[in-house]
Amino acid sequence: MMGTHYMVARTSSRSSTLTVTADVAAIPTFHFTSPWHAIRTILAVLVLGTTTGIVATRFVFGIGAITNLSNQFPLGIWIGFDVMSGVALAAGGFVITAMAHIFNIERFKPLARPAVLTALLGYILAVGGLMVDLGRPYNVWRPLVHWQYHSPLWEVGVCVATYTSVLFMEFLPIILERLNDFEFITKRLPIMPIYHRLKKISILFVITGVVLSTLHQSSLGSLWVLLPTKVYPLWYSIYLPVFFWLSAIAAGLTMTIVESTLSSKAFKRGLELDVLADLALITSVVLTIYMIVKGADLYSKGDWTLLRKQNLQTASFFAEMGLGVYVPAVLFAIKPLRYKPAVLFSGALMVVVFGISLNRLNVSLIGLWPYTGRIYTPSWMELMVTTALVGLGVIIFGQLAKYLPIFPDESEHGSSH
Repeated sequence: MMGTHYMVARTSSRSSTLTVTADVAAIPTFHFTSPWHAIRTILAVLVLGTTTGIVATRFVFGIGAITNLSNQFPLGIWIGFDVMSGVALAAGGFVITAMAHIFNIERFKPLARPAVLTALLGYILAVGGLMVDLGRPYNVWRPLVHWQYHSPLWEVGVCVATYTSVLFMEFLPIILERLNDFEFITKRLPIMPIYHRLKKISILFVITGVVLSTLHQSSLGSLWVLLPTKVYPLWYSIYLPVFFWLSAIAAGLTMTIVESTLSSKAFKRGLELDVLADLALITSVVLTIYMIVKGADLYSKGDWTLLRKQNLQTASFFAEMGLGVYVPAVLFAIKPLRYKPAVLFSGALMVVVFGISLNRLNVSLIGLWPYTGRIYTPSWMELMVTTALVGLGVIIFGQLAKYLPIFPDESEHGSSH
């Protein structure tokens, strides 16, 4: 009888313990905040999951298993968009930091941290895309050891690798500021001494970054100077390095406008309208100079007559210069318009999509078709990898901006330590 009572008591005690444990260790659930949130999340999972399978296929069966590239057309959309456009669109890292820290323009300093983060992610993802594109990615280290200093491609590779490291050093103080909030870390590591030392020499990283960016942004244009009979005359020029550098400056300015506008909505913070309007005015000047030198170059070569032809290249050139350069330059030059957030964002997005991305594709893809014929168009798997890289960049930026002091109101406490 006593044994029965003991078993009942043990059973009752065990069941009550299990109930309490289940209540305390409840399994967390994920809730969608809106239908759009659900759609966005599902699409992201599908794209990233599919891309993971595609990349795995590439490394198992070779690059030919997922692309339409060939020995006759070895540089496709992964170079034209992922690398050439990606590097140009990350130019805010050197443009904004140069204005904020080298020229010491105070009103641009709040934009420096988001610009550096955008640039760092842009370069890392461009390198990631390049690793998928390279036929033998395990040899990517060789340019750092075997110097081919007569090669523009070697110069681009070395500068991109070095500048990515410089960007990380520019971004490291932001990480240290957040780590300083955790006492168990500061007790074990000299967080703030490292932070203060980095801040003292930060101008050296900024200057180095500007020099390296100027070199490889222009050298990306030098690659195509080597193809005088293959690139369509509307884009071929001995001054392609200058054109690429000028357009990269415009890309850096407008990407800062796009990023600031989107982040202000995503994080429910104010829009720096006066500062962005100043960037838009500078962009208008840069785009005007770009139009003048491009027009002068076409006229001096006698290639302006090609604008009368009715073909894909002429249409793409007018789309690039009209929608990506002329219209934004006019919009940004008119003061009442550039102080309207919708106009600011639309004009900047036109530069990003048509003035930069389409330009790089025109030079590296559409501008080669008259010579090669359409022997290459991107496969759906190539497009999927490109889409995934862009989406991954947006996701990582959002997560880092949520937890690190990227924006001015969040970083005030860190800078005073």
